[in-house]
Amino acid sequence: MKMIVAYIRHEAFEPIRQELLDAGLPSLSVTEVKGSGRQKAITEHYRGSELAVHLRPKLKLEIVAEEKDLGVIKESILRHARTGSVGDGKLFVLPVEDAVRIRTGEEGESVLQAHETEEIPAGA
Repeated sequence: MKMIVAYIRHEAFEPIRQELLDAGLPSLSVTEVKGSGRQKAITEHYRGSELAVHLRPKLKLEIVAEEKDLGVIKESILRHARTGSVGDGKLFVLPVEDAVRIRTGEEGESVLQAHETEEIPAGA
């Protein structure tokens, strides 16, 4: 199993989410984050003063998937997040030793996606 962590621009998220959903990979976590890298600060004006904003808003995607799905996930993120400009983000791939579904105690790769025969109750 692998964990993909990607820092992307907000506008890239929805096409990535939809493509992964269409590929049968619905499970991901999203966090709004701020960070700095090679992208320059932007200057904002507030009450007559100039402020340099060094931390830029990004989305952090976390996806744990089987190794066989890694290529599809990476390609989708790169296709939709790459503009060719500084600030497009970063993608990291990390090893995952184990996964446990808390509700059932089930372990391993079988916990990564909802089972086709399993009905997921509302609010789960």
